[in-house]
Amino acid sequence: RCKSLSVSFWNSYWMLPSDVCGMNCFWEAAFRYDYMKTHPSEKMHLAVVACGERLEETVTMLRSAIIFSIKPLHFHIFAEDQLHESFKDILDEFPYEGKVNYTLYPITFPSESAAEWKKLFKPCASQRLFLPLILKNVDSLLYVDTDILFLRPVDDIWSFLGKFNSTQIAAMAPEHEEPRIGWYNRFARHPYYGVTGINSGVMLMNMTRIRRKYFKNDMTPVRLQWGEILMPLLKKYKLNITWGDQDLLNIMFFHNPESLYVFPCQWNYRPDHCIYGSNCKAAEEEGIFILHGNRGVYHDDKQPTFRAVYEVIKNYSFGDDLVHSLLQPLERELQKTTHTYCGRVYKVFIKQLTKSIRDLYARRSKGR
Repeated sequence: RCKSLSVSFWNSYWMLPSDVCGMNCFWEAAFRYDYMKTHPSEKMHLAVVACGERLEETVTMLRSAIIFSIKPLHFHIFAEDQLHESFKDILDEFPYEGKVNYTLYPITFPSESAAEWKKLFKPCASQRLFLPLILKNVDSLLYVDTDILFLRPVDDIWSFLGKFNSTQIAAMAPEHEEPRIGWYNRFARHPYYGVTGINSGVMLMNMTRIRRKYFKNDMTPVRLQWGEILMPLLKKYKLNITWGDQDLLNIMFFHNPESLYVFPCQWNYRPDHCIYGSNCKAAEEEGIFILHGNRGVYHDDKQPTFRAVYEVIKNYSFGDDLVHSLLQPLERELQKTTHTYCGRVYKVFIKQLTKSIRDLYARRSKGR
């Protein structure tokens, strides 16, 4: 079923420093608001797949998506059956008023090969590969892993759909910025996109184009559609892939590079961008837009900068003042992490967040 929800915000106004964003950010914002002006009633569709102990992490991701977003959101939550009631109980208690909808789905794979897909990498990770085939009435979709946190409106990444050229069907960020520490270019036993591969934790899709496209491949001279190519790819490469469905996507876009739009690294910022020294220059300049806490860093003490952001968003109550209840507590916690490599650049973790809060208050003030 689909449950109508919305988020209620506060009406107070607080102006943050105006120098948190340079001219590049200015022109990007201008494009974003022009795109939203020409797509005023567009609903943004966000999908996530949750299995095992990922309930709390998924809910925290959804909260981060709600806090700053402008246009209506529809969450497509694919979860194991035993998690459905918990999702309903939590989401139905959120103080919404019609801005957000959600739909819960079971985990499903093609019946003739369900066992193979379930054991690929993690129990339900490969579900994302089948979203274009399951959500047949959804034109475009932002898929994210459960360990994603939005530090600026979902609208901003959604607007990249308007930047796709005529051949591009999806957008992802590189797996690494620095080839010397790249996994794919050092260890992969299969084709991969570009110099260092791509990371599928944040994947923006024009699903109408995906469903229509015929893909070049190394299995047959005949081009295959999305629903036809997945199982043959798995059969050919299953003994050579390490990261499951992400590897299959790398193989597909290796053969069809014209189909991919590549995000800058601040749209999918992971521990690898700072634990070996800061190597996401775009984040240094503009801040982190989307934080990706892979390898479980939200739940252990190995990367306290990532855990601090997660804990503050998890504990934030809708309606509380964002400056005093989110930004200031986060900065205090981040200042305790300067003994770590990521902590040394802790300001990149709050630079965009500061601007997002300023922009939200400005919109609320204008709307009064």
